[in-house]
Amino acid sequence: MKCVISVLGGDRTGIVATVATVLTECSANIEDINQTVLGENEIFCMTMLVTLETDKCGFNEVQERLSAAGESMGVQITIQREDVFRFMHEI
Repeated sequence: MKCVISVLGGDRTGIVATVATVLTECSANIEDINQTVLGENEIFCMTMLVTLETDKCGFNEVQERLSAAGESMGVQITIQREDVFRFMHEI
């Protein structure tokens, strides 16, 4: 299952590593990644396209793990199924 992950919050060391570690533990594969730090306030923005192995780790479990990781780092992490993401942006 392909999914889009978005990360938004204050820039700090370890965000990419933490998200990548969660995904590795869930047997997910990062297909594409784009990140930037915006403005003088150093707002970190990252978008990833990932493939989940849902037989190894379901969507809800990945979502819960990413949410917990985001809370611990003070950033917001959201995950959406790619088909839902595309449908929402076609309207």
